Amino acid sequence: MQIRIKRVYAAPSDDDGARILVDRLWPRGLTKTGVNFKLWAKELAPSHELRKWFKHAPDNWQEFKRRYKKELNGHIESVETLLKDFGDRDITLLYSAKDEQHNQAMVLSEYMKAILKKKS
Repeated sequence: MQIRIKRVYAAPSDDDGARILVDRLWPRGLTKTGVNFKLWAKELAPSHELRKWFKHAPDNWQEFKRRYKKELNGHIESVETLLKDFGDRDITLLYSAKDEQHNQAMVLSEYMKAILKKKS
């Protein structure tokens, strides 16, 4: 299984596999029929409080990662179910943030890869 990340505004590609939106809020300017996605996993997105605190400020990045992983620990069963449901299929985590280096999809991808590594 490959886990990729991509902005939801980028065009889909053949190697995306199952496209999973990981934002809590629907991306601005897009319609649900205009986004090619398999699943909207908003329960795995950062909480409203954490998202507002982070503000996509690079200075907050390390603390955001720590807090978000702590939140994900509370949803470990959902993450494991998602990984199980997609099996060996590739997935692409979709996010809407402009910052391609500091966003929840990067953290979630890292978290998911760590779970897969433990199971292998």
